[in-house]
Order: sequence, then C-alpha cells, then structure tokens
Amino acid sequence: MKQHRWLIIVGAALIACSAAVYGINYLAFHDLHNLLFYLLIDLGFLPLEVLLVVIVIERLLSRREKRIMLRKMNMPIGLFFSELGGELLGRLTGCIRNREELKPYLSVNAGWTARDYRKAQAFASAFSYEADLSRLDLAALRAVLVAHHDLLLTLLANPNLLEHEEFTDLLWAIFHLMEELAARKSFEGLPKTDVDHLSGDVVRVYSRLTTAWLRYCEHLQTAYPYLFSLLARTHPLQSHPDATVR
Repeated sequence: MKQHRWLIIVGAALIACSAAVYGINYLAFHDLHNLLFYLLIDLGFLPLEVLLVVIVIERLLSRREKRIMLRKMNMPIGLFFSELGGELLGRLTGCIRNREELKPYLSVNAGWTARDYRKAQAFASAFSYEADLSRLDLAALRAVLVAHHDLLLTLLANPNLLEHEEFTDLLWAIFHLMEELAARKSFEGLPKTDVDHLSGDVVRVYSRLTTAWLRYCEHLQTAYPYLFSLLARTHPLQSHPDATVR
C-alpha cells in the first residue's frame, strides 16, 4: 500500500511539473496555438518513447540481468558437481544397463562445440534410461547422499537457483532418492515392486543429472578452460578416464 501511495505521489508531482512548465510557457509568450501544437507533437511521440524505453531498453537490461543471474547460478552448480555431482554421475553410470548406447553421445572432450552440446542435450533428454540396481551398491549410495544432506539443503535454499528450474528439479530428485534410501533399514530381499520403484527414482536422478552435467561442461569450457581440461580427462562418460595429460 505504501509503495502504491509513493507511486501516486511521484506521478502527481511529475504531472504538476509538466503543467507548470506549460503554464509558464503560456504566460511568457501568450501563444496558445504553438503551445497546443507542440503539446500534440509531444503526445504523438509518447508511444515511441514507451516503445524505446519500456520494450527495447527494458529487454536489453533484463537480458543483461539474466546473464548476471546465470553467472551467479553457475557458482553453486559448480560446487554441487565438485562435491557430489561428479561422484554421483560415476556411481549411477555403472548401473545404467544401456549406458554403452549413451556414452558415445556424451563423451565430452576439448574439441566439442556448441553444436555438439546441443546434439548431446537432445539425445540425453530423449534417451530411455534403464537401471539395474544389482550393479549399484545402494548402501554406499545412501551413505554418500546422507553425508551431503547439508549441501543439498543449502543449494535448495539458494534463491538464485529458484530461477533454474531444471537444476532445482535435479536437487529435489536427489533429495527424494536420499529419503527413499534412508527409509529402508536393509536392501536385502526387497520385493520386485520396491526394486522397480527405486529404479525409477535412480533413473529420474540420472536423466536430470546428465543434462545438468552437459550444461555445466559447456559453461566450464567457455568460462574456465583449465577446470574443463581436468573434467574432460576424468569424467566417467568416456571409455578410459585418466587424469594424466597425454
């Protein structure tokens, strides 16, 4: 309410100033014809001013703000992949039954271009992931996720990440998987229905993780090539990951 009152006061003050200027003009020159003539010209130019200021300039400013926001968001996203995302990608890749179909499209390297990333994103988004939990140590995965509980909460509480819906969905998917795993005392003798349910949770995390990881790789390659160099040599979505520079 106070904000609206402030806008009304400012608007009224501006209108009063404009009226005062036109009034002084008339008192000084007593030329109502020219006064109305230029007033109409000013009113005719007003829509163009609105177009330039509100639409064009505002779009440019909002685009600049979006770039700044993306730069801010990439900092906590980088923290996530450094602390948890990279390890999670490696652990879950081992349980994806059809991972060999996926790897050729996601083997990021230093020669990748924007076109390569677009093709990889499209492939990863449309890919039908199949998880085999017998290849995954669920107890170890639970321990890793629980150990990073505070990190996940911190990231979910970051207001900048609320603008990044895809990454927020990934965090919620990981958080849900952690809660599902933590709710089970043992993973021995689980019925097929429960295994299928957990497989769906793993696939949900992995499918979102791969697309977020691709965006992160592209950002690093552009902004921090020295960080990207290590990532390109060690990521698990390639045949022979090796940190050694060859």
